[in-house]
Amino acid sequence: AGPGSSYTVGTMSERFDCHYCRDALHGKKYVQKEGRHCCVKCFEKFCANTCTECKKPIGADSKELHFKNRYWHDNCFRCFKCYTSLVNEPFMLRENNKVWCSNCTATEDAPRCKGCFKPIIAGDQNVEYKKMVWHKDCFTCSQCRQVIGSGSFFPKGDEFYCVSCHEHKFAKTCAKCKNPITSGGLTYQEKPWHSECFICSNCKKPLGGKRFTAVEDDFYCVECYKECVAKKCAGCKNPITGFGRGTSVVNYEDESWHDYCFKCTKCARGLANKRFVCHNGKIYCAECPKRL
Repeated sequence: AGPGSSYTVGTMSERFDCHYCRDALHGKKYVQKEGRHCCVKCFEKFCANTCTECKKPIGADSKELHFKNRYWHDNCFRCFKCYTSLVNEPFMLRENNKVWCSNCTATEDAPRCKGCFKPIIAGDQNVEYKKMVWHKDCFTCSQCRQVIGSGSFFPKGDEFYCVSCHEHKFAKTCAKCKNPITSGGLTYQEKPWHSECFICSNCKKPLGGKRFTAVEDDFYCVECYKECVAKKCAGCKNPITGFGRGTSVVNYEDESWHDYCFKCTKCARGLANKRFVCHNGKIYCAECPKRL
């Protein structure tokens, strides 16, 4: 803004009358503007510019500042926000003809923190996510309210969770250890498991992607099931695993057979699902005991 210079003020030494009220100006203070002489009172009434800020005339005794056809008293030319005088200071003319200092302009135009709603100014540490921004210390977990800052987080709608709270609130819980499953894992009978928890009860090897047998609440790999759990066939003496050939089992009293091992001791006829006779601890078809 520059000082006003569209008129001059002085004390009349010649004989002139006021252009407006015709009072004699000799020996009085007067104002000359656009070739016309007038008294101070008429100047303020008819000629003075109106201050953009206070809306009052800028009298002949006042210092005047102007910018883009707008005028201010020098003591009215202050920052709209912080009231600092802007005479000889950088400024910006904003909406409603208000002048702002450079600091307040920068603060007003700065993005607003989604947490505290205060401006984020240059040099502030901040966090940005999907066109939203926070001061670093304002970016907190929606559950525990601890500062997440630049750490890892999980968005859920309009809320944000630290890793620990997300695990306990949203992650699946392992059917064995009851702790959250944060990555990987597997499902058995519609229940989630950590891969390291779904293991053979005997040798402790992981069973994910491998053949296994469930016995009540325990799981066994094929080798351990054969060795430690499976019944031995009364015929061939090998484990009855339920895998591969002979998945059907024949049980009689306290003994078990592969279905293909359950046959007549004399004629070797297969007896699975057929009538048989037990004689002296051995199995026979219905015909062979008659020939003994």
